[in-house]
This record gives sequence, C-alpha cells and structure tokens, in this order.
Amino acid sequence: MELISPGLGLVFWMIISFSIVVFVLGKFAWKPILKSIKDREQSIENALQAAEKAKEEMKALIFNNEKLKKEAIEERDALLSEARKIKDAIIEEAKVKAKEEYNRIIENAKESIAYEKIAAMTELKNQVAMLSINIAEKVLEKELSEGSKQQDFLNKLLDDVKFN
Repeated sequence: MELISPGLGLVFWMIISFSIVVFVLGKFAWKPILKSIKDREQSIENALQAAEKAKEEMKALIFNNEKLKKEAIEERDALLSEARKIKDAIIEEAKVKAKEEYNRIIENAKESIAYEKIAAMTELKNQVAMLSINIAEKVLEKELSEGSKQQDFLNKLLDDVKFN
C-alpha cells in the first residue's frame, strides 16, 4: 500500500532527484539531443528535397527519352522513305534499261528478218531466172530443132537488133 499512498519524505526526495536529473539533462543532454533531432530533421528534409529533385530529373529524363524516341522514329521513317525512293528509282531504271534492251533486240531481229527476206527474194529470183533460162533453152531447142527455123529466128533477131 505504500506505493499507492506515498509518504511526504518519499515525494520530497523524488522531486529533488527528478529536479537533479532534469538539471543535469538540461545542462548536458538536451542540447546534444535537440541538436541530433535537429540534424535528423534536417537530413530528412534534405533527403525529401533530394527525392523531389530526383523525381524532377526523372521526369526530365523521361521527357528527353520520349523526345529522343520520337526523333529516332522520325529519322527511321525518313530513312525508310528514302530507301523506298531509291528502290523505286532502281526499279524504274532497270525497267528503262530492259525496255531499251528489248527495243534493241526487236530492232536487230527486224533488221535480220529484212536481210533474210532480201536474201531469200534474191535467191528466189535467181532460181526463177535459172528456171526461166532452162525452160527457154528447152523451148528454143524444141522449136529450133530444124535448120530452117533456126535461120528464120536468127534473121528475125538481127532485124530486131538493127531497128533498136
């Protein structure tokens, strides 16, 4: 029961010892404790500011990354467009060259056909001339098998030659 109803002496000594403890703490401990609390508070504030600064930097980096990404996409699209143009130009050039080669081959073929046609016509004329000579020779041979007919034919030819 003594704890529930303490004596006056006990209360007095407790107040004295508490006052000494408060005085000693106030004289030697409160300043370092308050300083460490203040330092802790300052370090927390600095950490929060650093975190906020890092957050802003991250936003800036993300923005820059997005900007770089967009620029890279635009550059890629430009390169692809240029590559398509070059491809189309190469294809068009190949088509033009193929068309020129086709026309040259066709022209050569036409010339070759014309030369072959002329050669064939010349050969045909020569063969017709040879056949005509052979036929004329055989007809004349048959017609002029008699001597008097030969003489009459020669006279006729001579008369024709004299008038011309």
